[in-house]
Amino acid sequence: MKLGNNIRRLRFEHNEMSQEELAVGLGVTRQTIHSIEKGKFIPSALLAFRIAKYFRKNVEDVFHLMDDNDISLSERT
Repeated sequence: MKLGNNIRRLRFEHNEMSQEELAVGLGVTRQTIHSIEKGKFIPSALLAFRIAKYFRKNVEDVFHLMDDNDISLSERT
């Protein structure tokens, strides 16, 4: 299983926010945001909640589980 996310989509829904702008707002590096978006880094629970709060979303609206075939488990139901 993998952890998928909607961060890129959420950034663009917020006036095409850059990775740098989001990183500054969260107090992390742009590289951290990039790595999370690409699925190369799984954020801590604390950072996941901070990201969700930043976008005024539930954690489940930002992050979702994916199976090994890259199909979101939430899309199956």
